[in-house]
Amino acid sequence: MTPREQLLTAIARDEAFVELNKQLDRGCASIRLEALAGSAYAAVAATTIRKRGGVHILVADDRDSAAYTAADLYALLDAERVMFLPTSYKRSIQFGQEDAGGSVQRTAALNAIRNFHGGYLVVCTYPEALAETVVGEREMNNRTITVSVGEHLSQETLVEMIEDAGFERVDFVYEPGQYSRRGGIVDLFSYSESRPFRVDFFGDEVDSIRSFEISSQLSKERLNRVEIIPNLREVEQARVSVAEFAGSKVCYWVDDALHAVRRMNDIRKRLLSDGHEVAEVDERVVSGNLFMADSREAVMLMHRTEAAGRAAECVIDFATSPQPAFNKNFALLADDLTARAAQGFTSYILSENKAQIERLTNVFRQSGRASVRFAPLSLTLHEGFVWPRLKMCCYTDHQIFDRYHRYRLRGEIARDESLTVAELNALKVGDYVVHVDHGVGRFGGLVKTVENGKQFESIKLVYRDGDVLLVNVHSLHRIARYKAGDSEPPKIYKLGTGAWQKLKNATKKAVKDIARELIALYAKRKATPGFAFSADGYLQHELEASFEYEDTPDQQKAVEAVKQDMESTRPMDRLVCGDVGFGKTEVAVRAAFKAVTDGKQVAILVPTTILSLQHYRTFSHRLREFPVRIEHLSRTKSTRDVTATLADLEAGKIDILIGTHKILGKNVKFKDLGLLIIDEEQKFGVGAKEKLRQMSVNVDTLTLTATPIPRTLQFSLMGSRDLSVISTPPPNRQPIVTESHLFGEEIIREAIEAELARGGQVYFVHNRIDDLLTIQGMIARICPKARTAIGHGRMNAQ
Repeated sequence: MTPREQLLTAIARDEAFVELNKQLDRGCASIRLEALAGSAYAAVAATTIRKRGGVHILVADDRDSAAYTAADLYALLDAERVMFLPTSYKRSIQFGQEDAGGSVQRTAALNAIRNFHGGYLVVCTYPEALAETVVGEREMNNRTITVSVGEHLSQETLVEMIEDAGFERVDFVYEPGQYSRRGGIVDLFSYSESRPFRVDFFGDEVDSIRSFEISSQLSKERLNRVEIIPNLREVEQARVSVAEFAGSKVCYWVDDALHAVRRMNDIRKRLLSDGHEVAEVDERVVSGNLFMADSREAVMLMHRTEAAGRAAECVIDFATSPQPAFNKNFALLADDLTARAAQGFTSYILSENKAQIERLTNVFRQSGRASVRFAPLSLTLHEGFVWPRLKMCCYTDHQIFDRYHRYRLRGEIARDESLTVAELNALKVGDYVVHVDHGVGRFGGLVKTVENGKQFESIKLVYRDGDVLLVNVHSLHRIARYKAGDSEPPKIYKLGTGAWQKLKNATKKAVKDIARELIALYAKRKATPGFAFSADGYLQHELEASFEYEDTPDQQKAVEAVKQDMESTRPMDRLVCGDVGFGKTEVAVRAAFKAVTDGKQVAILVPTTILSLQHYRTFSHRLREFPVRIEHLSRTKSTRDVTATLADLEAGKIDILIGTHKILGKNVKFKDLGLLIIDEEQKFGVGAKEKLRQMSVNVDTLTLTATPIPRTLQFSLMGSRDLSVISTPPPNRQPIVTESHLFGEEIIREAIEAELARGGQVYFVHNRIDDLLTIQGMIARICPKARTAIGHGRMNAQ
């Protein structure tokens, strides 16, 4: 029996669940569910949905709650039958800016409802998404284009149909609503799919259909049939509510019915107060009252509150309670599990991460509580719960370890980290690019060329004296955008002169000279025995268990590699490379703590004072529960404090010292340095690096960087330095979106309110200190609920 089968089978035995199904069998249309704590709500929904089948729409309080519910149901049901219905707007319907990803998920959910023919289907949504109108089913049918392998269909006919539907022709497809055409192939991106697909023609017949990656443009999965749906958001006629689209044979699960109705009514009132016409508002949004009227013939299961006009015909109490807050107190957890076992409870610890279960087992064993019994369940839910009637408790690992748990949504536009095609589309005519064989030239745009009777897309590069080089798009890997630290324009050579090759050869010679010097240093390091740190102990397990986020796979690999290096007799020299926010600092924290627990001191070298203070706060916060003394050296400290810090450092009273290049001074003496951590090595000058080389001959060295300089990276790749790459972003990490608008109070108000509505903060950056009070006054006037403060770097006369 699978983990989810174990859980759902147990829930199906509960008397409240049996009563719920009896009432549904009797035709009871309005039921209120009480005392469903944490993910017990999703678990009861999943058990009911699996038993009864049909279309079920779960309405949560907000987007995040809906996403967490969807993630729970991915784990408890067949994930491909669980859809997420968001709004089609980036911020709010008032702001009006379309979110392509949201439109794709929205269209996919509506398409699944339209095509439902049996089994079960789940749609998770929230009031803002329900308030937005959708096209009627008949209109959606009329606008859907179906293409099948083997179908008699000419390429011209398909192109004509998708152009009539509003698809835009581009050179490379990377956004929904786009198509491209070359030879006998049409690439297109439907608004109902998370990936674009490629239709290959043989004459007037569809030969094959394959999905493909946006960034690499490489084909992936073969498909037999696809539905091409345009942007339904732009269709103005025949718009209806989601309730009317879904029909009456639907079961609604509404977490807080009163809140949902109020929120939908508020959206409509806000649009009217902003000056929109009533007819326009009615076309765009549905009030909560109208939604309730449209869904009056459907079954509605309400949790927490009832909506006006939809009083519950019966109330069912499940009598569950939330998972207790252990706050990383493992003794308290052990006591709780022991007490529940004595009462006959089965205690499940829910985690898909085996390392977490092993970590918890080690904590119990090393604290003398090895007799504590629990059943690990390979399942991830958002929140744990206790079910007294079933004598069952389900505790989630992230709540036990007090970690953030982020949802992962299916159906989002599939993108990988490669940006080759995106960069190509972003290039403007005249931008500098580098060809590996011919050097720096100017980008001349995309042109069509004919070779052996076939048409190809080529990239035009312009060199000195108007020389032109045409590069086939399949050779993109030989071209890169020109990047340089200075503002001087690069030198462009004439094609065929050999000047670029001479420059490359001279550069290679200079690199070899530097390499000889560095190889000698690394050879000396490898020949010199270092200190072998001991294996992880109880305190190390405690520290790692206290991390409030979930480790990414790459982060776990990097931590393990660093530990193996430290436990070796050979001095560690490892480069950890990863983007900002990917978890490099946590790797450094664990390495530093490992060194400290073995009685060694740690030096952390950073390029700026601000980063020094930031690391000081981060390390102090992470190690606050452990007997570790952390200090920092920077220009913000007084001479007296610096003298005292240096004295304590030499006496061995300081475990971790964080600072800028001051750490490399002659007066800085460690009693027993065991680990050197360097953050952003490329930002240090030649003199600082020379001191570092002398300092780190037989000391373990860990280098962190987001952008390694070519020499550092090359030494890692050739094996002189070990390399760990953290390329996995944290779950649900959002991309940075940059937009350019004319200055206007309305757009500023909408942006600030949208950010505050999601619980965030806003930084308003202005270029004149003297005008900051005026800007603060404007913000206070247009956003009276926002608390504002001013910060700047101007010093007073004293």
